Amino acid sequence: MEKTNQSDIGWKTYDPDETTFRRKELSSAVDASELGCSLYELPPGMRSWPYHYHTANEEALYVLAGEGKLKTDDGLEGLAAGDYVSLPANERGGHRVVNDSEEPLRYLAMSTMNEPDVTVYPEIDKFGVFVGSPPGGRGERTLEGYYHIDDETEYWEE
Repeated sequence: MEKTNQSDIGWKTYDPDETTFRRKELSSAVDASELGCSLYELPPGMRSWPYHYHTANEEALYVLAGEGKLKTDDGLEGLAAGDYVSLPANERGGHRVVNDSEEPLRYLAMSTMNEPDVTVYPEIDKFGVFVGSPPGGRGERTLEGYYHIDDETEYWEE
């Protein structure tokens, strides 16, 4: 068994435009390999990762403090402290966390750590491929990249 306390882990800040948040990678601190878990803090008016879903990894969110919204394929759903959300590894698991409140929103994001994984970003018409280490993984990847969904190439080059 390995143990850590979140107070011993530093925050990593992500700040591209409206996607501003802080993250503590809890599972990295204990070298977990099959289960990912991160503590997120989303400031008022900000959003998490762009709307996406995974094809190989199930995710879950547990709200610790604050209020906000979860953007899903069905629209915006309210989030409040104590809420737990399961996100399957398919289109039905599409999500983005939005903090439309005046206070920070803190939540745990947990996931399986399967690879290979294809992560689809339908609103920005992209997908990501992760081989060798899953999204959020710490291992070396043998193949990783982001591509436009509409890019096509022939199997056989002429």
